[in-house]
Amino acid sequence: MQMKSRRRFVPTVLLAAAVQVAILGAQAKPDNTATNKGDGNKGAATADQQKNNQTDLETTRQIRRAIVADKNLSTYAHNVKIITQNGHVTLRGPVRTEAEKEVVQEKAAAVAGATNVTSTLSIVPAKSSTPKQPS
Repeated sequence: MQMKSRRRFVPTVLLAAAVQVAILGAQAKPDNTATNKGDGNKGAATADQQKNNQTDLETTRQIRRAIVADKNLSTYAHNVKIITQNGHVTLRGPVRTEAEKEVVQEKAAAVAGATNVTSTLSIVPAKSSTPKQPS
């Protein structure tokens, strides 16, 4: 009796896993490839320039923690690049609204000081999912 229930259980688990993979694969993946091309601009602060001294790492950690803790911010805002070099913070990447941009900048300024924050955040509004009406 136990062997029969195992035979039914394994295909069910495999089917459920296959369905989950299909659902995840069908969802649109965020793509910021075009945004990251700006990382090649001469003089642009990039993540590999983040200093590894304890003070700069702690500054970056505190800013990231404050941003991610704010559940009102979009995933875009949660994923902005924070680069700290000798106490100076550079914020890069897209956010969804001007309000989000201001919130992220304020959180960074609260940790590093307003004069120590440079923001090159851009605003990329969410794409409308409603179909266009025929004209």
